[in-house]
Amino acid sequence: MKTSLVIMAAGIGSRFGEGIKQLTPVGPSGEIIMDYSIHDALEAGFDKVVFIIRKDLEEDFKSIIGRRIERLIPVEYAFQELTDLPEGYTVPEGRKKPWGTGQAVLSIKGKVDGPFLVINADDYYGKQGFRILHDYMAEQMQESSDVYEMCMGGYVLSNTLSDNGSVTRGVCQVGEDGCLKTVNETFDIRMENGTLRASDGQGSPVTVTPSQTVSMNMWGLPLGFLDELEKRFPQFLDSVKPGDLKAEFLLPQIIDELIQAGRARVKVLPTPDKWYGVTYKEDRQAVSDALRAMVESGIYKEKLF
Repeated sequence: MKTSLVIMAAGIGSRFGEGIKQLTPVGPSGEIIMDYSIHDALEAGFDKVVFIIRKDLEEDFKSIIGRRIERLIPVEYAFQELTDLPEGYTVPEGRKKPWGTGQAVLSIKGKVDGPFLVINADDYYGKQGFRILHDYMAEQMQESSDVYEMCMGGYVLSNTLSDNGSVTRGVCQVGEDGCLKTVNETFDIRMENGTLRASDGQGSPVTVTPSQTVSMNMWGLPLGFLDELEKRFPQFLDSVKPGDLKAEFLLPQIIDELIQAGRARVKVLPTPDKWYGVTYKEDRQAVSDALRAMVESGIYKEKLF
């Protein structure tokens, strides 16, 4: 079964250059984090890459990374735009940003023809996660009209922290069958005097533990899920309160709603890989040092491609 890698990169800033974290060189030969994700996905067996970007960045994006990757694997582009709304809907006055990860993934409809893996552009996920999820998607995920079969890369919370500030993670509850029960967006997670601290969406403290499973937005999804997004997007827009200019149609929230309704089964595939990302400018050196160590230990070549 053919599988596609979908990279959400529409959040890249309005111009390329210093300060755009998705395009910050971190590898020994100037590689960016996306290069490592694509390299690991190719090695795992994915057949195509779909980049989700903004239309106004198309030419710059292609010149920076797209054309380079097109020489290695088939590539398609999907575009997430604020104005890309169902018929009859208009952008509220004052709204500046697109509508979140659910809308981003909906933009690939017609670009993939089988199961696909969704990742963030600015996260380093590690080799094992790509391999485990690819094999599960190719061999065990079945299309079903009743219950969506999905999978998720399950990371250990302590492996996803930044030494330079707090992070937001989807904290998961996993059943004895290895399937996702709930995923809750948890904010301001940081280590403070040897103790993990975190808060909910209202700023109230919540308890988290270092060994908890978290989602890093690494979702293996069936083709039919795109029809579900298309159906739910207008319902979401109808639910947005007047004056709310920041409401988002979020992938983890949509998946959680489907789980609670008995319409999705998400197999959590644990990975021991350590996450790296440039959440803060101070993270860049730590990521570069980690990748250099992986090159020296033979995990990656000095020049990736």
